[in-house]
Amino acid sequence: MTILGLPDRIRACLFDLDGVLTKTAAVHAAAWKEMFDAYLRDRDGPGFRPFDQVTEYDAYVDGRPRADGVRTFLAARDIRLPEGEPDDPPGRETVNGLGNRKNDLLLQKIRTDGVAAYEGSVRYLHAVRAAGLRTAVVSSSANCRDVLAAAGIEDLFEVRIDGIVARERRLPGKPHPDTFLAAAEALGTAAGESAVFEDALAGMDAGRAGDFGYVVGVDRTGQADALRAHGADTVVQDLAELTDREGTRERDVPQHPPRKERP
Repeated sequence: MTILGLPDRIRACLFDLDGVLTKTAAVHAAAWKEMFDAYLRDRDGPGFRPFDQVTEYDAYVDGRPRADGVRTFLAARDIRLPEGEPDDPPGRETVNGLGNRKNDLLLQKIRTDGVAAYEGSVRYLHAVRAAGLRTAVVSSSANCRDVLAAAGIEDLFEVRIDGIVARERRLPGKPHPDTFLAAAEALGTAAGESAVFEDALAGMDAGRAGDFGYVVGVDRTGQADALRAHGADTVVQDLAELTDREGTRERDVPQHPPRKERP
């Protein structure tokens, strides 16, 4: 496909939302930092170690379902909290309470600043649809539909697998491949015929674990090497770069080491 930079076998494109399609990854990171820093300050006092909005966000939070992000970061700090309930009040000292506080902060920031889509991603989406490929958005966010609508790109996707759908279907989130696999199935395509577009390391892991036909890493924060190490077949800074490439032939696609079976 000379205009898409994808192998000829690809029939469907599965896009992450934050950081790939919309400029909301930084907003998420800021909301996580505000929530975690307030919690850690209350817990540890003035000498607390702040949440690192780059390294700890990438390693423990980015791309994961909200509760998983809370749990994974706290575990890295040797902190254990009760799970609580999904409707715990924001700020209650439970995994769900802290996650709900983060979501409130995120929504406040979105209401204040709005949502913008990356122009290159929008152009690429239109090129994908014009070429007759199927499209889905796959996000761990429960706010996915609202963000798509606010960015004006909701109508560019046939399928949406987000945090709400994942919870209803009991699909484990990234780094497990289940949400991407569900999107491919809903589009009527096999994983090997589907391309994954992700900016998060957990999303790269999901693409590798699911044996997808092609995995595109989107490097917005200078982590190209890490994206490749976690399974990206190619890395771009903007999806528009793919439309400028010559067609990717089957023999050009790097081969990953054999995948380990998931327990």
